[in-house]
Amino acid sequence: MEFQSIENYAVIGNMKSVALVGKEGSIDFFCYPNFDSPSIFAALLDPDKGGYFCIRPLLDGKNTKQLYLPDTNVILTRFLADNGLAEVTDFMPVSDDEESNQIIRIVTVVRGEVEFQMECFPRFDYARATHALRFDDEGRAAIFEPQQETQTSMLLQSNIALAAADAGGEQPGVLSKFTLKAGESAFFILERFDPEKKLVPLESREVEECLQGTTDYWRTWLKKSKYRGRWREMVDRSALVLKLLTSQKYGSLIAAPTFGLPESMGGDRNWDYRYTWLRDSAFTLYAFMRLGFTEESDRFREWLRQRFNYEAEEGPLQVLYAVDGRQQVPEEELPHLRGYRDSKPVRIGNAAYCQLQLDIYGEMFDAIYLSNKYGTAISHQGWVAMKNVLKWLAKNWDKPDEGIWEVRGGRRHFLHSRLMCWVAFDRAIRLGAKRSLAGPFGWMEEARDAITEDIYNNFWDEELGAFVQYKGSKTLDAAVLLMPLVRFCSATDHQFLSTLDAIERELTVDTLVYRYRNEISLEGLTGEEGGFSACTFWYIECLARAHRVDKARLLFEKMLGYANHVGLYSEEQSPSGTFLGNFPQALTHLAFISAATYLDRAISGEAQTEWS
Repeated sequence: MEFQSIENYAVIGNMKSVALVGKEGSIDFFCYPNFDSPSIFAALLDPDKGGYFCIRPLLDGKNTKQLYLPDTNVILTRFLADNGLAEVTDFMPVSDDEESNQIIRIVTVVRGEVEFQMECFPRFDYARATHALRFDDEGRAAIFEPQQETQTSMLLQSNIALAAADAGGEQPGVLSKFTLKAGESAFFILERFDPEKKLVPLESREVEECLQGTTDYWRTWLKKSKYRGRWREMVDRSALVLKLLTSQKYGSLIAAPTFGLPESMGGDRNWDYRYTWLRDSAFTLYAFMRLGFTEESDRFREWLRQRFNYEAEEGPLQVLYAVDGRQQVPEEELPHLRGYRDSKPVRIGNAAYCQLQLDIYGEMFDAIYLSNKYGTAISHQGWVAMKNVLKWLAKNWDKPDEGIWEVRGGRRHFLHSRLMCWVAFDRAIRLGAKRSLAGPFGWMEEARDAITEDIYNNFWDEELGAFVQYKGSKTLDAAVLLMPLVRFCSATDHQFLSTLDAIERELTVDTLVYRYRNEISLEGLTGEEGGFSACTFWYIECLARAHRVDKARLLFEKMLGYANHVGLYSEEQSPSGTFLGNFPQALTHLAFISAATYLDRAISGEAQTEWS
């Protein structure tokens, strides 16, 4: 096998895990049973060792098209040729049963008579574990049994015959060659093997009912959206992606379903994003609430309440957690995997959980404020907890930290961290006033005002005519684009407009916006990264808020062209438009929703005032 480009994939999921489905009919990435579990398929990172689950028609000169069934997370891959037309429908059923966790693949021939080949080669525990293979008496169920007790045995069932593949000395896999005529179909179901459960052959009717139930679930959920503006299809797709990245069991949200995909090709910026970042989660909830989804906010707020630890040295909250709330996700390398297009090392876990990033308190308080505004009111106990967090922050907001970009070159006094500390106090003051919550508020106002003075006195560079990345630097940072978006200043303020112009000169190439220009001393890493997609959408929204609507619209329309064939975005874009970084990334899709909703109102002359 050869490496497939990141942009050639769609995603399916059930809010327990996510699988990446390629345009050629191969599932090349899948962690099971949870988002952050070890991978079973990881051909995306190593085509030879990673494992895959492929169904392909043997048609000469075929063209491939891939699309989502409307308003769902069900993907349809179509193979078109002169002598036949075949379709593969891939989905993961949504179920309240924690034990139910399946991938279902339905193969159908629309025209002609088509021969297919199915190959399933799992590689358990990030391709570190060996496994045995056995079949049922009917030859229509294959059981993969890892030799490590910590790994889950998997069952592959079908309505056609399965056989052991000639693996040439490799770990055993399953192969099936079959032919279907127009109107005929076959199915394959991959799920956890339960030795206590009797194997019962599945009927096509049951599989079709499962497909209908899955499409009904996604369409019913999406109907709650209040967005009716321009670019509705793309906004809906982004909402569906964000919902896929939300844990059904815990209510937490992951940053992306993948690990090890490089931010710079051939470089060492290869991180694991399968965890819950408070920052990304807070922004995601903001995007949900803009569209009219409030249940997700209430569930995450309860998950967050259980994370408070006032005895922790680095503060009541940490940067990221495992989906189930575990605090430690130690980082390690997988040297046996090649890495995407030979970009090494491949990492799992993320050492950023040990970092101090003070901005998370601002994002968290902003989400709580909005949740109270559009959803359920905060309890007295919740308000007391908020004030306890703020008391810690009032003593620590001026500490250096690693910042939003999680630098590994040492702590600095970052502007973005100051900004979001300001947001924390500002939102608490607003919330207290709106809900008549118990004070006093004077100490919160003092902290907020002190941060304001600090930002204007220590982060404005007269020579550059811009706010700088960290105190004493001459570096620009696209995170400053959040200043008007969080209501710290107006987008038409002359200092911000000057900063916006500086970012256009220094960090923008056409429609792509870079986070900052790399300093090895700052990052502790080498290599140049691509344009950061979320920063691009922040930039577009700032232009719209600064009444540069025509320019914002042009850049937004250009960015639509950077989405892949099914409307998904990765973390970054290379100058040539190829995808970089983990995929699909929540931060990008939520920034897209924010930019789209504001720009739509601005074009229609219905944009809210700056301080609404």
